[in-house]
Amino acid sequence: MGIGIKSTGVFFPPGIESAADLAVKTGIPEQVIIEKFGLIQKHVADDSMHASDLAIAAGRQAIEGMNPLSIDVVIYFGSPHKDYYVWSCAPKIQHELGAKNAYAFEIMNVSSCFPIALKVAKDMLVSDRSIQNILLVGGCKESQIIDYANPRSRFMFNFADGGTAALVTRDATRNEILESAILTDGSFHDDVRALAGGSKHFASHETIEQNLHFIDVKDPQSMKERLDPVSIANFDHVVREALHRSGYTPQDIKLLLPLHTKRSMFKELLQLLELPEEKAIYLDHHGHMSSLDPCIGLHFAQERGLLTPGDIAVAVSAGTGYTWAATVVEWMGN
Repeated sequence: MGIGIKSTGVFFPPGIESAADLAVKTGIPEQVIIEKFGLIQKHVADDSMHASDLAIAAGRQAIEGMNPLSIDVVIYFGSPHKDYYVWSCAPKIQHELGAKNAYAFEIMNVSSCFPIALKVAKDMLVSDRSIQNILLVGGCKESQIIDYANPRSRFMFNFADGGTAALVTRDATRNEILESAILTDGSFHDDVRALAGGSKHFASHETIEQNLHFIDVKDPQSMKERLDPVSIANFDHVVREALHRSGYTPQDIKLLLPLHTKRSMFKELLQLLELPEEKAIYLDHHGHMSSLDPCIGLHFAQERGLLTPGDIAVAVSAGTGYTWAATVVEWMGN
């Protein structure tokens, strides 16, 4: 037995936007959204549900049947677009789940964060013997910060809403968290952001009138010219490096758990790793939910019985800024 994921949970709000709906909003043909964006539909939360609520719903599923008082740490790793500005939702999650003995905090690295959160949880369990159970939990309502009339944000039209959670424990019997690899290229730090709301452009009548509170890409062509030559190579690097540190090679991968990207990027990564599509989870019915995608993919893999003892799964993601991250999980049983 080793440090691993005891259980997972997911939650999706009932609201759905189909590719046809997005075609009306964006002016992009439905078949282009399906075939190029890789999106058949996505879930969208209404005004009653926020990042914390989505995370709590998934967290309840992940800890179903266990005493919440046995949770030692709650870590929120989800979207930074939360219920309130300058506010931590981790204490709310801890409170609502009844994890009164746990301390709670947040880590945030936008879409790359789940593989990093697995490493953080594992490292905490290694270094502190008093910790037994860590609940990783995330929510995403990033569909709300997309301006479909802004062509600069086109690559983010797949942003969707949901919640997910993973319970990491010291004496896991189902799987073991192995090694990770993380790479950051900070030259992309200024390419993608919601321009207003922070200290540089504090909220004002002008920022509202100019639609500056939606996520935006400063110069899409410049970012594409700099990112295209390195992005897939960096995905490939962190996957191979995490596998190498774990004593494996890409040939050992049974299942790849990536973030949702356009279909061409997904296929290019699989080609580099020499993996068929059936060895990966592609969220074409859910879209991209910030850092949540690989954890959701792992949950679906378990539901569908895609992992058997001895199988190797790799959670891999990337987030604007730009950071690529991968963590290897060895499956041991159901």
